[in-house]
Amino acid sequence: MVPHEASLHKRQVNPIALHTFAPLLGMASKIFLALLFVSYVVAVSAGNLNQDFEITWGDGRAKILNNGELLTLSLDKASGSGFRSRNEYLFGKIDMQLKLVPGNSAGTVTAYYLSSLGDVHDEIDFEFLGNLSGDPYILHTNIFTQGKGNREQQFYLWFDPTKDFHTYSILWNPQSIVFSVDGTPIREFKNLESKGVSFPKNQAMRIYSSLWNADDWATRGGLVKTDWSQAPFTASYRNFNAQACVWTSSSGSSCSSNNPSSNQSWMKQSMDATGQARIQWVQKNYMIYNYCTDTKRFPQGLPPECTIA
Repeated sequence: MVPHEASLHKRQVNPIALHTFAPLLGMASKIFLALLFVSYVVAVSAGNLNQDFEITWGDGRAKILNNGELLTLSLDKASGSGFRSRNEYLFGKIDMQLKLVPGNSAGTVTAYYLSSLGDVHDEIDFEFLGNLSGDPYILHTNIFTQGKGNREQQFYLWFDPTKDFHTYSILWNPQSIVFSVDGTPIREFKNLESKGVSFPKNQAMRIYSSLWNADDWATRGGLVKTDWSQAPFTASYRNFNAQACVWTSSSGSSCSSNNPSSNQSWMKQSMDATGQARIQWVQKNYMIYNYCTDTKRFPQGLPPECTIA
């Protein structure tokens, strides 16, 4: 199987991301601002997945159904499948509802992420690592800046993500990146450029998603293989919503606090005390791996963002 262009990053980094913990278990609306600025517009879109996304690979295994209300990806022994957004974004608040592969999903990975392209790409990842029936999914998160990742945090979920749709959100603005599940923040990556930590702010990114076989590492470090008798495996998507800066030219300019996008509430949103408390609750009760505590992995010292107050 040849994955689409941005999926290639994952085949290179995921085995590293897991090596220390493998043993662990129709468009509804679109509003453009009256003022167009530089090479960006601020868009709010929801509804018709045909208008927001395009199938990129899978030879018919990916489908957009019900007049654009539902998108499904399927995986069998021959191939997985994937899609990407038609737009590129530079900052935004992006929501998607997913229902993951049910039953014995061991060996499968459902990836949903933002990414630019190239050797120094930026990337903001949700990945869902399948498991044996009855065992929990692992939600894997990671952030790449200028081609460098190794910022993995992993969680169990407090519900069965295969029984119904749940909302997975990324808030990305000049202050921080926040991952949320059903409105509950689970992780924040702050802009610490003033402390020498790079932050994604100059490269527009598309949304990508793919369902693919990764049984060499995904479940218990590759000890549990994909059971192809259960194929096809299917993940479902609906209710995409983006409040975001849409990149519309190759000028290379970035959204900044000096342009009209800063008038959007999400552009200035930061984590308040209640949000911080909710992150702490999730991380205390459901986090199963945190790169910021893995001293064996970083014997020369933890990454700087881990030790900056």
